[in-house]
Amino acid sequence: MNRPTDRSAQLFQRAVGAMPGGVNSPVRAFGSVGGTPRFLQRGAGSHIWDVDGNEYIDYVCSWGPLILGHAPQAVVEAACQATRRGSSFGAPTEIEVQMAELVKQCFPGIELLRMVSSGTEAAMSATRVARAYTGRSKVLKFDGCWHGHVDALLVRAGSTGLQYGVPDSAGVPQGCASDTLVARYNDLDSVRQVLAGSADDCAAIIVEPVAGNMGVIPPRPGFLQGLRDLCTQHGILLIFDEVITGFRLALGGAQERYGVRADLTTLGKIIGGGFPAAAYGGSAEIMHQVSPLGPMVQAGTLSGNPVALAAGVTTLRALQQPGVYELLEERAAQLEAGLSEAAQRAGVPVRCNRAGSMMTLFFTEHPVTDADDLAHCSSERYAAFFHGMLDRGIAFAPSYCEAAFVSTAHTPEDIEQTVAAAREVLAQL
Repeated sequence: MNRPTDRSAQLFQRAVGAMPGGVNSPVRAFGSVGGTPRFLQRGAGSHIWDVDGNEYIDYVCSWGPLILGHAPQAVVEAACQATRRGSSFGAPTEIEVQMAELVKQCFPGIELLRMVSSGTEAAMSATRVARAYTGRSKVLKFDGCWHGHVDALLVRAGSTGLQYGVPDSAGVPQGCASDTLVARYNDLDSVRQVLAGSADDCAAIIVEPVAGNMGVIPPRPGFLQGLRDLCTQHGILLIFDEVITGFRLALGGAQERYGVRADLTTLGKIIGGGFPAAAYGGSAEIMHQVSPLGPMVQAGTLSGNPVALAAGVTTLRALQQPGVYELLEERAAQLEAGLSEAAQRAGVPVRCNRAGSMMTLFFTEHPVTDADDLAHCSSERYAAFFHGMLDRGIAFAPSYCEAAFVSTAHTPEDIEQTVAAAREVLAQL
């Protein structure tokens, strides 16, 4: 309770004079919850420590990549060994082949893939491939789904529902967004309405198969298959943005969990084992558009970085061991049940949305199935919950519409301690 944060406060004061908002990614600034960001010093397993010496059970897990927890020995050793051999070459290495073969084993729809360094790069490149392959210009996305800070995808429909894209960020020209169509997540009728006048010029539908950037919102039964059917009907490529869900929900990601295959897939986070790495891929026919095989140009000096891929390959091999996903499911279900019970006991209306080992606690009595439903959620109550948990040594995401992640390093004791803290905090709301 009331943990010291003097050192974090001092660092933040210095940071705001050197970086926009004092951070290198906006959500880290605590803008949604208020207060001073904790500057972290180290992590081990399911726990992290800040510069003031405070210890926390961590459910951010670097926003999802740390599915094995912080600093797992095998991953650390693989990265260190790779670094000793050379941190970057700008030339082919064997580890790139190993990673590509592993991904192909896990995702049958990926016959060829290209490594990049971030999820944003992967989404940007996948949409470019789709346009090159189809010869069409428009891309349909969903309100509330995040695909990185790509100009053309920084668009959402807003309260008006269906419309052509309007830039959602300063610095994005209207022309960049004019070919972006927006529909409502989990609403096939909205997709049909948009495509009614634009199907012949639509290159791709890009979707988070489980939304993770407006909080965790699973797909309604039939939604993903409906998208697959519409894409097949109209000659549109279906892109699954599995930067979060890839290797998180199953070895084959959401496509394995829900039994729907995309034409193109973007991967990130877990694929780098805690290091910057991402990928996009699909059928050989589609990926033959990519240079040097085809006319679609995409390149990167650090793409396929050997240190990142050594960590990623080691992580993926660990996930192939028997029982890993069963363990993740068990721990996540334990956390979901405990948080829901604590809220019910306190009389606080919540909805706990979960898909595998990712979940969000929404402070609302209404179901949360799309971006419009976020209007019913209390960001103020989440902020109070967040700080109450942080004071008790539990770190959740500093935003009411982000995901919590469970790793294989989280123990039953971690979950029990988290639920006990939640009972205290929720009783005070």
